[in-house]
Amino acid sequence: MDYRKEIESYMEAHRQEMIDDICSLCSINSEKQPYKEGMPYGEGVYKALSAALSMAEDYGFSINNYDAYVGTVDLNEKEKGLDILAHLDVVPAGEGWKETQAFEPVVKEGRIYGRGTADDKGPAVAALYAMRAVKELGIPMEKNVRLILGTDEECGSSDIAHYYAIEKEAPMTFSPDADFPVTNTEKGRMNGHFAAQWAADDALPKLCSIKAGTKINVLPGKAEATVQGLSRETLEEAAKKAEEKTGVRYEMRFEDFTEKEDDMVTVITAVGKAGHAAFPEEANNALTGLLAFINILPLKESPCTKMLKALEELIPHGDIYGENLGIAMEDELSGKLTVVFSMLNADENGMEGWFDTRCPVCATEETVLQKAKAAMEAKGITFLTDSMRAPHHVDGNSHFVKTLLAVYEEYTGRKGECQSTGGGTYVHDLKNGVAFGATMPGTDNRMHGADEFAVIDELVVSAKIFAQVIVNLCGTV
Repeated sequence: MDYRKEIESYMEAHRQEMIDDICSLCSINSEKQPYKEGMPYGEGVYKALSAALSMAEDYGFSINNYDAYVGTVDLNEKEKGLDILAHLDVVPAGEGWKETQAFEPVVKEGRIYGRGTADDKGPAVAALYAMRAVKELGIPMEKNVRLILGTDEECGSSDIAHYYAIEKEAPMTFSPDADFPVTNTEKGRMNGHFAAQWAADDALPKLCSIKAGTKINVLPGKAEATVQGLSRETLEEAAKKAEEKTGVRYEMRFEDFTEKEDDMVTVITAVGKAGHAAFPEEANNALTGLLAFINILPLKESPCTKMLKALEELIPHGDIYGENLGIAMEDELSGKLTVVFSMLNADENGMEGWFDTRCPVCATEETVLQKAKAAMEAKGITFLTDSMRAPHHVDGNSHFVKTLLAVYEEYTGRKGECQSTGGGTYVHDLKNGVAFGATMPGTDNRMHGADEFAVIDELVVSAKIFAQVIVNLCGTV
């Protein structure tokens, strides 16, 4: 018996309740914050985990809290069968929200808007409702299904390292933290970290500071610089040229304006389009756009201006494939290497920056890390990165993956096939882990950007799919 009719009816009957639970969790700001006693990632993340576990317990599930790093929800007490790995932490709210504020979720025209609705609180709740459907429908099970609720996916997954130091992997794991159908190949990753120092030079006109980016895996939508000693006319003319070149918009705030041009301090804000660092083709990098603007300004030549020009030569605006760094490559299985310049802090004495590199299966430390290091150090920049994360691949012909694809096809009518991604998921380091949902192909839910949203119908059908997968993989034959 496949239980599809029962699962369909259950989810439709509980649609509004699921929406309400998602909105409840998404109203909690669960950005990572400094450690507090008993709260390894801060009070907001702790509050989100506590709320999710309380929700599951109210639905009759057995729960466990692993030192506030991870929470788990068990379907039964049988042997391990399937783990579903989701996360409750979110990237920073950022700016540019129009439909609502980041942590004030609203339902509009079949969508839920708010930070975490798509990544990953909405899918986490859909997985919980899948387990709830199986439980409340009384479908007989042979093995356990565990929902693992993590809290540090966006900042390094130290939560999962803590969990798997205690628990063993299930024979099968999927994470609803990507797109359908099944992502069984994930690119490797190198977080490029670099720095340089120089002697301060007070000659005008000069750059005073740059501050850009929030996290290494977020392509910045805004970047800010302060310059001194340039006229309004000069700045506006340069802004026009740079905007034509980059598509980035430049806003200027003139401070300390006097009749003396040398006294004028100007704050420049570059406005692009933020996005996930794994998908740079979908965004417009404000940081590289800001460098393009600064480097056409008639600043007094100095060690600082030379270094900023070197940075633009290495990672120019629009070069998202690492051509100028000398690390461009691709393979059939996982596609092209991508590079996103995501963070930069600079002042009159030096700079520190980071770039996010997603590496195809063919990449090695010799062809990526060592080449990037050589290119940067040839420009006088100290490259601080000494390791990279290997790519991940699970056999697409396994019973596990073929079952996921078959259920997806059954419930959507779409073709089920394996795919690769530049975005690392929670399962990257799990032997038999894949990403499965919960966004349908073609939906741009603005993940990591302003006005992030989840399509309600997609979340509901995801819950149905997850429930059927649970039955097919762990139910009584």
